Amino acid sequence: MALRITDLSSAVLLGCVIILTTVLYPVDSYLYNNRYFGDQVFRIIPSSDAEVQAVKQLFQNLTVDLWQPNSASMIQENSTVDVHVGRNKTQWLRRHLHQAHIQSEVLISNLQTEIERQIGYRSSRKRRSEIQYDYEVYHPLEEIQSWMFEMNRTHPHLVDLFSIGQSYEGRPLYVLQLGKRTRRFKKAVWIDCGVHAREWIGPAFCQWFVKEALNSYQHDSSIRRLMNQLDFYIMPVFNVDGYHYSWKTDRFWRKTRSKIPKYHCRGVDANRNWKVKWCDEGASLHPCDETYCGPFPESEPEVKAVAKFLRKHRKRVKAYISIHAYAQMLLYPYSYKYATIPNFNCVESAAQNAVSALYSAYGVRYRYGPASTTLYVSSGSSIDWAYKNGIPYAFAFELRDTGYFGFLLPEELINPTCTETMRAVKTIASGLLKKCTK
Repeated sequence: MALRITDLSSAVLLGCVIILTTVLYPVDSYLYNNRYFGDQVFRIIPSSDAEVQAVKQLFQNLTVDLWQPNSASMIQENSTVDVHVGRNKTQWLRRHLHQAHIQSEVLISNLQTEIERQIGYRSSRKRRSEIQYDYEVYHPLEEIQSWMFEMNRTHPHLVDLFSIGQSYEGRPLYVLQLGKRTRRFKKAVWIDCGVHAREWIGPAFCQWFVKEALNSYQHDSSIRRLMNQLDFYIMPVFNVDGYHYSWKTDRFWRKTRSKIPKYHCRGVDANRNWKVKWCDEGASLHPCDETYCGPFPESEPEVKAVAKFLRKHRKRVKAYISIHAYAQMLLYPYSYKYATIPNFNCVESAAQNAVSALYSAYGVRYRYGPASTTLYVSSGSSIDWAYKNGIPYAFAFELRDTGYFGFLLPEELINPTCTETMRAVKTIASGLLKKCTK
């Protein structure tokens, strides 16, 4: 059952968190005790099947953090492989790649420096009052949740804040409902961000979307039409435990934080845990893998809570949008198989229009298409689940960039990235008000 947040005393109390977190957790404390000093990110491009096998063998002998793709099993001929390598292993990997004549380059030569650059923009900006929230910096979980309460308090006619459950570690799973309360039954759009903890641009976009929708309501007729005729359910941080951990301990943490019996490894890939072709191709049964599907479908309380909410509202929710990074892609079902969805023409047209709208902002190009053919095959994904459960438009965005910064997209790129993505999401939402007959 969703818990409505109506207690103003709670809102006032949480409203203090921004100030408290500024005192307790200055930016310097997020630099992870210099643990990434000397670490590097390599881009490897195997040009034959033999080179693919050689790279996979190298990664069996070396503990690495794969950025793209998420698993060694997904490495393909002539496709880029971005991998984070510890400082004590960079020379070893460079030597073996050279010996095997496999093409590679260093994308990031010192990961610690790049982390400091990513969140250094916050301190270089002029200090603003705590009342004026800064949408052009990344925010830790406490600040985002305080901001959600503030949006609920200051826009009571357009915003409703509620919790749909608790995370594994007991944190509330907050959702903002946006829209003018005109009638009981309205079509709805669900948008979640922060499924994978290290993809910080996701939560930044969800906040940006709310800000734009609320600030533009009075003077932008297109936004007003959307807010009057649709409800938007916005979940800025899906994986709250993992996101908190990515700020406090491991910047590149991906999974949830659940404990796995008999294993020291923690967490499940929240985008492999859905009850649709669960733990098939593109997912792993091993708890230590980044694409671990979990002990059973919806084992993660975060996934279970969202699935329960969407099942309850499936007659109203017409679009499901999940924000990820990085690759500059707009993906739709199927993820788990090479097949065409029944309403392909309508979904393909919506994707094409969205990508065109995104391009119109700054000329940034996105690829679009079925996830299985555009990115890779993966089972147990949220977009496949949403589609199989009656939501006709299910999309996953992979935001900027294509690997130069990877998960460390600088804060000065939050504005352009969110501005262009806003155009794409508005286009998808506007399409729901028209009937597709293709």
